[in-house]
Amino acid sequence: METELKKLIEADMKRVYDLPLTAKQRFFFPLQMKYLKLWRKASYYAKKGGLKSKLLTLKLEKLSERTQIQIPPEVTAGPGLYLGHLGRIIIHPETVLGKNVNLATGITIGQANRGKKKGVPVIGDDVWIGTNAIVVGGISIGNDVLIAPGAYVNCDVPDHSVVIGNPAVIHASEHATEGYINRRVDLM
Repeated sequence: METELKKLIEADMKRVYDLPLTAKQRFFFPLQMKYLKLWRKASYYAKKGGLKSKLLTLKLEKLSERTQIQIPPEVTAGPGLYLGHLGRIIIHPETVLGKNVNLATGITIGQANRGKKKGVPVIGDDVWIGTNAIVVGGISIGNDVLIAPGAYVNCDVPDHSVVIGNPAVIHASEHATEGYINRRVDLM
């Protein structure tokens, strides 16, 4: 396995486990972690193209049916991506995620097709996105941002903020994700 890919997978695993994994952890490896590992491989090889890319993408689509997680290989994500649970997660292929991003179940990160915010979100480092939150449009989410469960975010969010509600209400908070994003990783 390529060194860069191995480091990304390891960084994602470190968000959950002390490495190396024990025999029990390997045996009871959660399905969302299997998805994340396969997604990393599909994403890495999608840039290279070829048969391996196509096979990994097909395997990922099949696993998506079981997990209800839809993160296309084209999504760009930094190290330390964390999927808390199985369940509906939908992310637009052009989305950019920073490092140490937590994604809860029921979230949608999508595209706005018209207006001033036409486009797809760019999400910074150390961002926690709660259950059933929706993040849409050509917006920028800063670093150290907590998006509360059920929030609808279609506006730029500065660093060190908590976002709640529909429409989104932004509150400044110096350590917005403290206690929410655990086991941060620094890679690359």
